[in-house]
Amino acid sequence: MTRIRRGYIARRRRTKIRLFASTFRGAHSRLTRTITQQKMRALVSTQRDRDRRKRDFRRLWITRINAVTRENRVSYSYSRLIHDLYKKRLLLNRKILAQIAISNRNCLDTISNEILK
Repeated sequence: MTRIRRGYIARRRRTKIRLFASTFRGAHSRLTRTITQQKMRALVSTQRDRDRRKRDFRRLWITRINAVTRENRVSYSYSRLIHDLYKKRLLLNRKILAQIAISNRNCLDTISNEILK
């Protein structure tokens, strides 16, 4: 039988995977089977953590707004503030409110006073 020259497609695929896993440690960057397993695991982790980051930031914004609103008035809370914002149809999201709460507390006080009127 004559010798068959194989193509380069499988080798090209493996080198692509190796480039992805070049920063991994040990066998996770050298052995093809473990590289593919670690690649799948890494991609799952990145997707999960992108979703988690959104949750964490929303939680941080809510905590900041709540802290500033409770600082001056004992009875006024975050949930009442958001409820009144929706009732008055003021379109301020939590990120903007948190930035206002940190940078200029007087502005947040005036917003809450306007809502209460």
